[in-house]
Formats: sequence, C-alpha cells, structure tokens
Amino acid sequence: MKSRRVVISGGGTGGHLYPALAVGEKLRSREPSLGLTFIGSHRAIEKSLMERQGAHFIPMRIEGLKGRGLKSLRTIAILPFAFARSLAILLRLRPALVIGVGGYSSGPVVLTASLIGIPTIILEQNLTPGFTNRLLIRWATRAVVAFERSLDYFKGKGVWLGNPVREKFYRIRPKPQAGEFVLLVFGGSQGARVLNRTMTAALPLLAPFKGRLRVIHQTGAAEYEAVKAAYIENGLADAAVAPFFHDMAGRFEMADLIISRAGATTIAELIVARRAAILVPFARAADDHQAKNAGELARVGAAEVILEKDLSPGLLAGRIKFYIENRERTMEMQSNLAALRTDRPADRIADLCFTLIGAGS
Repeated sequence: MKSRRVVISGGGTGGHLYPALAVGEKLRSREPSLGLTFIGSHRAIEKSLMERQGAHFIPMRIEGLKGRGLKSLRTIAILPFAFARSLAILLRLRPALVIGVGGYSSGPVVLTASLIGIPTIILEQNLTPGFTNRLLIRWATRAVVAFERSLDYFKGKGVWLGNPVREKFYRIRPKPQAGEFVLLVFGGSQGARVLNRTMTAALPLLAPFKGRLRVIHQTGAAEYEAVKAAYIENGLADAAVAPFFHDMAGRFEMADLIISRAGATTIAELIVARRAAILVPFARAADDHQAKNAGELARVGAAEVILEKDLSPGLLAGRIKFYIENRERTMEMQSNLAALRTDRPADRIADLCFTLIGAGS
C-alpha cells in the first residue's frame, strides 16, 4: 500500500514551529510509514530547526501582510507566486491532509489545499485568532484551539484540544521547594532585548541573595556577550547563560520561577510543566495577543503579568525577591495551572487528523 502523506505549513517563530513538530512527531508515531512535509518561509530559524530535526522541509517565498505599511505592497506582488508554488507542491505530493499552524506562510498552502478538495486543519495557539487564521476560518475543515474561550471565533468549526507541546515537557517532575531558588529567564527562540537589559540592570539589587539564587538565562545571539559579562561583573559567574538552550524542557524542570514573554507556545509549556511565571508580554505583538494569552493565566492566579511599559529593574528585582522569600506562592501558581491544562493535545489532534484522512480517502 502506498504510504500516505501529510503537509504541515506555517512558521516564522518557534511559537509556530514547535507545535508543528509536536503534531508531526505524534502522527509519525501512530503511522511510521506516514510521509511528512513541512512548508514554511525562508527565515533562518526555520531552516536551522528543521535541519536539526531531520524534517523534510520546503521553504517558500512569502511575507506577512499585516502591519507592514508600504512593504505589504511587495507581499501582495508575490502572493500569486506563493499560490502557484503551493498548488505545484500539493499536486506533486498529493497529501491526504494539510495542517496550518499559523504564521503567514500557512495562508496560501491551506487555502489552496481547501480549493482543490484536500481536508484542512488550522491550529490556533493564541486566545484570539491571528490574522492568517481569521482569513482561513471559512476555508478550513476544522480549527483546533488552545483555549476554550477561543471557540466562539471559529463558527462551529472549532474544537478545544489545547496547544501541542513536545513530549519532554510532559515528563517534567515537580520541583522540590528546598535549597537554592532557580530562576529561568528567556525571551523566546531569539531572545528579548527588554528582558535581557532589565534583568542585567536588576542584578546589583539581587546581591543579598547570592548563594540562594541561581539564574539560567537564554539571551538570543545578539546580546549573549553583554549579558554574560553582566553576570560575571555582578559576582554571578555560575549563572548558566547561553544564546539558546536546545533542551528547554530540562531548564524548565530546574526552575522554581520563570520570567518570559507570553507567546502561545511558552504559555502551553508553562501549563504542561506547571511552572510559576512572571510574564512580560511583547508590547508590539500582533493584535496584542501576548497580553491576552498572559491574561488567561493571570485570570486563574497561575502567573503574574508585568506590562512592558511598567517593567523596571527595581520592580523586577522586587518581584524576584518576593518569590524567593514566599515559595508557597509559586506552589499556588503551579496548582492553579491545572485549570487550563488539557489532556494530551497532540494525541487528540492526531485522532482528529486520522479521522479527516479516513473521511477523505
């Protein structure tokens, strides 16, 4: 029997790529002969991550439309070529299903698949749908949402299954509330200048906690040297500082408290790992979706939110001190995350995928 194939399209950031890989991994575990092809943009992060995973990856020239001003004219000009390339790829691969994981590169592929009769699923990781998924709602066969409150946007096509997370995060063990307090700081796959600079400026204020506090800090490539130097200058040379940690699940397991942005994948990983967090939403995120995501955790007492406009070294140091001295609060936050946790999203998404594949065969 000829092996079946699934196309997974989207990307641009780790927030879209990691759910794509999690779903692909689960599909392949269920049907080892299944062919998987990932389609994304030419961004370096996508190529690097897909090569590391050994994935069959096809880059496509496509750019975002929203919020780009005059640059959107260039995007409009290349859209016909993106649709033509999508059609050519789909006709060559003949997939049984196309999955869009968000990001502008998923638009032409999912829409083209729908128009030629291939079943499609879109994944929406944020509380409110992104620009691409809003356009695709009428064309998609089904839409998987990460938050129950997102269902109203999807006109009866939505199903609340959660945001797929890499299997390693499900194996994270509870953190003993004894010994040194471990703080994990990261701003996504490419780092965050605001978090890097505010955290390093806060280090002198955390001097009284040397010996009780250990920091793990993912900086992104651009500011690694400056951040590393700041820890050394402030007597924290034992801090684990790196541009990128490939084993992020292992870093989560070490942490008592996490300081991060509020991207959809980070939110999902916090929920699955049950780790307390201070969230600093990216102020210029499309549709303010990071603040909305963070608000869902704050609503159930599972995270503290500090808006970027309010963030300062003094405030950040003060909140870190509070959690070091009140570890029971981190335990409460971990417990409250249970209200947002869904049961094995990747497994349930795989069930839906094979149902649609079967219906379309």
